[in-house]
Amino acid sequence: MPARVSAATRERLLTAAERLLLTERYDDVSVRRICTEAGANPAAVHYHFGSKEALVAALLEERLGALWADRLTEVTADTGPVADIVDAILTPFADLAADPLGRLHLRLLAQFVIDRQVGPDAWQQQWFRIDSWADLLPQVGERESRRRWMLAFDLIIMRFGRAAADERALSPSAVATLRAFVVAGLTAPTGETS
Repeated sequence: MPARVSAATRERLLTAAERLLLTERYDDVSVRRICTEAGANPAAVHYHFGSKEALVAALLEERLGALWADRLTEVTADTGPVADIVDAILTPFADLAADPLGRLHLRLLAQFVIDRQVGPDAWQQQWFRIDSWADLLPQVGERESRRRWMLAFDLIIMRFGRAAADERALSPSAVATLRAFVVAGLTAPTGETS
């Protein structure tokens, strides 16, 4: 019974934070307010997540992780074309941008990733961790692969996050240009001589 109560409290906290963040800025939403909105003990956020930042990271993983997990696992199983991987990333972003709750998630993701509000250890799910991407560019070394993926994600998240903050979606031509640019950057020669 206590595990179910704990899971229910955790979900109430996530839902309360999401509801508050839908209408208010991140900086204006306090831990105390989230707990009050969730009908939880004032220390519940710290007990379940450790911090407000970790709560929002968990919220993003929980709400967004399923959008990418199956398709990315499928297209990366045999390290297929990079363009297929990029498509598996961009399609959910475009879908999220068309929905008010999705735009909230994109805005928060941009704030957390671009501003580096949480460290890499805050992310638990596979596709939120840069280590999962390091082997997907076999034409370059692991270190260069990490750098390229980080730049690609910064660009993707920044573009979609900025559009979400402006309450609009990127046009299909803007998404196509973004896709082409990201694929080109990920597959560009290294410039290093063997």
